[in-house]
Amino acid sequence: MRVPSHLSGGEVSFNMTPMIDVVFLLIIFFLVSSHLAKQEAQLELPLPVAKSGLEPTETSAPRVTINILASGEVRLAGRTVAPNQLQSRLQTRREQVGADLEVRIRADRATAYRSVEPVMLAAARAGVWNVVFSVYREEDVR
Repeated sequence: MRVPSHLSGGEVSFNMTPMIDVVFLLIIFFLVSSHLAKQEAQLELPLPVAKSGLEPTETSAPRVTINILASGEVRLAGRTVAPNQLQSRLQTRREQVGADLEVRIRADRATAYRSVEPVMLAAARAGVWNVVFSVYREEDVR
């Protein structure tokens, strides 16, 4: 039996094109998602002033930033979220990343406490224990 000539002399190799495509797509995804995460913390809000507090330390713990506008509107990932949806979203995020999830609350200094309380309760009910508030230091405002 004669072996076909196209099978006998060829070199076996992998087609790397699909893998390169996937790598580039992952790079683009992470660049876009990191840009959105930075953009969330850069929303212009006149934060409250505090006389005391701790300087934030950069940790590798996953973080969710919640912005509360003066009107009481709650924003998560740049979108308005109803208070009753916030708990399920935080709970889902906590299940994805683990128990060390940090919730950072950025509230306008004119925001009433009645707008902040549901956010704190949603975090507590979702099992998030690490809740911090973003504020300006008194000496930085002067």
